Amino acid sequence: MKTNIKKIELGIGFVTGRKNACRVINKYYKNILEQTKRYKKPVNITFFILYDEEYQNTPKEDFYKILPEVYKEIHVKYITPENIQEDIKILKGRYDFSNKQANYILGHGHAKGRNTIMYNAIKRNIDYLLFWDDDEYPVACVREEDEIKWIKQDNILKHLENIEKTDVSVGFHCGYISPIPYLELNEEIDESIFKKYIQAISNEIIEWDNIKKIMIDNNGVTYASEEIINNGKIKEIQMTNGGKWVAGSTLCINLRHLDKIPAFYNPPEARGEDTFFSMSLQDSKVIKVPVYHFHDGFLKYTSIMEEKYPKKLRRIQRKEEMVGSRFLKASLGWLKYKPLLLYIKDKKAYKQEINNIRQNLQESVPTMIKLCNDNGFYQLLDVLDEYDKNVQKHYKEFIEANEVWNKVKQNLKQK
Repeated sequence: MKTNIKKIELGIGFVTGRKNACRVINKYYKNILEQTKRYKKPVNITFFILYDEEYQNTPKEDFYKILPEVYKEIHVKYITPENIQEDIKILKGRYDFSNKQANYILGHGHAKGRNTIMYNAIKRNIDYLLFWDDDEYPVACVREEDEIKWIKQDNILKHLENIEKTDVSVGFHCGYISPIPYLELNEEIDESIFKKYIQAISNEIIEWDNIKKIMIDNNGVTYASEEIINNGKIKEIQMTNGGKWVAGSTLCINLRHLDKIPAFYNPPEARGEDTFFSMSLQDSKVIKVPVYHFHDGFLKYTSIMEEKYPKKLRRIQRKEEMVGSRFLKASLGWLKYKPLLLYIKDKKAYKQEINNIRQNLQESVPTMIKLCNDNGFYQLLDVLDEYDKNVQKHYKEFIEANEVWNKVKQNLKQK
């Protein structure tokens, strides 16, 4: 007698402003399907694509270059600006939300984009939602004596095998994890000055000791551990220094456990959406699974998608096209959320921490301007002052975003 096994509904979410998202989907959809066939239950897949034309002035049509054969095998759900506006009207009418409140959940941007995809995934009865950044590939680079060993990763299957009994799972990253270019310490830049700069903009993932080690030992590259790939165990992530720290990609969310899933939030024009998500997971079970994404942080190795694997990963120099400007953009994005991060962690020590950051920037920014030949680094001091002044406002928004999200998800859960 045949039994009908309910299919798992898996969503894969891309919050994107670059056409590279389509290339990732086109190159890896067959691999994704192959992975799901090895899972113990049948799986339906839906790609959620939330695109932002303004992020890099990318023409709308560049986000619609998905191959016809993908549509034959996988559901593709585009979330258009028109879709967002319609859903905002619904939220405002149903909950009597203000425009600001509805915009915590729906819209473009790092946090809003992820919330929008979560909202749409819940409406489509998705069980598990995996976020995948458009500059990451499911391969791992392992350093050997003379060259690099590349190992394909079961980035979908590993999460599927472990997400059912947890709330959130996250994988590992290798490659160019941050858009900080390679610098020759004490030759190109005085180490003590660069340390002050990194300490000023640093966060829970980007911190000086790790950056220095990667620069000196690995030319700015983070390599994967073959031991983790072959023998890595599932590890539960505990609260450390204010959060259960996860990254925004190779991040899987169990939408069956909505009570345990907070909203994403970042201050205006800032990064940090995964940071404030992590700081709201105190009552959630969060695990780390032994699987890697290669982060092509400068988009210098898109040939990896064609299985053209380099024997070596080179230094990414500050003078290369777009590298310096991307570093500045990242620095601004990190600094814009640093005040709120410090405020949530320790309100009593906040002012002293901000003063230390201001001092470090005053001492290091002139050198960064000279090194990168970009006066844009002057913005950092003004940005710090602005976001310091507004930190209590942003803290209230962070709280309110989760209050709004709790109302929305409670209603969605009841349907």
